[in-house]
This record gives sequence, C-alpha cells and structure tokens, in this order.
Amino acid sequence: MTPRFDLIGLVVKDLAATLVFYRRLGLDIPVSAESEPHVEAVLSGGLRIAFDTEEVIRSFNPDWSPTPGPGRIGLAFRCDSPQQVDTVYAELVDAGYQGHLKPWDAVWGQRYASVFDPDGNGVDLFAPLS
Repeated sequence: MTPRFDLIGLVVKDLAATLVFYRRLGLDIPVSAESEPHVEAVLSGGLRIAFDTEEVIRSFNPDWSPTPGPGRIGLAFRCDSPQQVDTVYAELVDAGYQGHLKPWDAVWGQRYASVFDPDGNGVDLFAPLS
C-alpha cells in the first residue's frame, strides 16, 4: 500500500493565539482545545491539520528548536470571491495580525493576499477572478 498524505502539522509557540487565528479562517476547533498540548482539526476532504506546542515536540525530541526567521510552511485558504479575499485580509489585519501582501489581482487569474499567523507562517487568501 502506498502511504497517503493525511496531516499537516504545525509547531506553535502560543497555542491559544494560533487557534484564535485559524478559527477566524473557518477551522472548526473546539474552544476547549486551548488547554490541550496537541490539537487536530479535520479539513474538507478528510485531510487533518494538527497544532503542537513546542513543549510537546521537545518531550520526544529534546534537541528540537524553532528555525530562525519566518515560518517555512505556507498554507492557502480559498475564498468564495475576490471581494471575500479583501474582506478577510482586512479583518485579520484589523484584529492585529501582520499583513504580508495586500490583496492584488495576480497574473495567474486570482485575487491574492498573504498574512502571517502568530508563528510567522505565511497564510495566503485567494479566489478566482472570474
């Protein structure tokens, strides 16, 4: 049997802050999850995303340390319309998250924008222009 892609895992510094961010993007994460060291959410299609605290990672890999600089993973969320890209971007920036690329019409035919999650990972917002 061939392995199948099943989970995206993010190591986070502040789990509560990270969960608030991803809830704003529509992930169904129970409020009670903030007190857990490991949290998972099932995405459409069955793929899962997991969030682990730095302490959890160090519990089985004591030499682990975060990479310096911005995150090395990028996630993208499809919006229903180009206008929704603008709206979601503005809502996140207004809520105090760092915008990276303001919404623009990309040459590949999408409205696109990018923000950083609380750990510096790039999170793109996009929608087809037509």
